[in-house]
Amino acid sequence: MRIISGTYRSRILKAPPGLATRPTSDRLRETLFNVLAPRIEGAAFLDLYAGSGAVGLEALSRGAASIMFVEREPAALKVLRANLAALGVRSGFHMHAGTVAGYLHSAAKARPKPEPCAVVFLDPPYDAAQEYEAALDLLGAGPAEILAPGAVVVAEHRRKQSLEDRYGELKRTRLLEQGDAALSFYSAGG
Repeated sequence: MRIISGTYRSRILKAPPGLATRPTSDRLRETLFNVLAPRIEGAAFLDLYAGSGAVGLEALSRGAASIMFVEREPAALKVLRANLAALGVRSGFHMHAGTVAGYLHSAAKARPKPEPCAVVFLDPPYDAAQEYEAALDLLGAGPAEILAPGAVVVAEHRRKQSLEDRYGELKRTRLLEQGDAALSFYSAGG
């Protein structure tokens, strides 16, 4: 696994051992960022179920202003911290070591409010179907504190797993399939 483009291009990333965390493949990450390219520069980026941090680190490498990593698994958090250290990243990110639902609830109630995110990426374990619905429902419930106007929310999932076309204020605008994986793109307020 490596950073594909930008400041940290070609730098190698570690992945957590075992099968509990499934990193987004380099090829799928490249497809994702080809679509997101016009939105990344200067954006606040939210990486939910961050795992090794590969997607958020790719966004940071490509010029995102800030990254919020949300991950609860201790082994993944350890690797994420190691990847940040190996790249020499000391600023431009925050980390929430807990559940996605916990983070989304606390961010909506926080004072002062966190910077609204222009891009949200979520990649729960494929077998945790309830996590997709819970996170997308919370994001689609209209928490203006979390999403910037015109924000895009992207969910990586199994190609054969169907996600809803709409979750509250989130409307699916695009579906890309690659191998066994798929990316569902949602627009906020659509």
